[in-house]
Amino acid sequence: MRISRRINRTFRRAVFPLCTLMLAGYFGYFAVWGERGYQAQIVTQTRLEAKQARLATMVAERKRMEHRIDLLEKGDPDLVEELARTELMDGAPDQVAVPREPHDK
Repeated sequence: MRISRRINRTFRRAVFPLCTLMLAGYFGYFAVWGERGYQAQIVTQTRLEAKQARLATMVAERKRMEHRIDLLEKGDPDLVEELARTELMDGAPDQVAVPREPHDK
């Protein structure tokens, strides 16, 4: 009888802390490895940084194109001649066109 009470008392004392520990473990696991946990946040942050770098590249390219369009609309003779030479590979009589990589500003 005494042994039975002692086992019951020990069991009752251990149940609440054990349940609490299991509950904390459950939520702790999902806080780190869950769908919206710490690991998922790191992956999302990495993807965001890659997308932001791509966006910065695209914005710079757009600004460069807008600048060239503005120059074309103003009738900049240097740009018109550059485009004519690169597209047509042609120049004045007795002039040789040497293809090369275009330089961007």
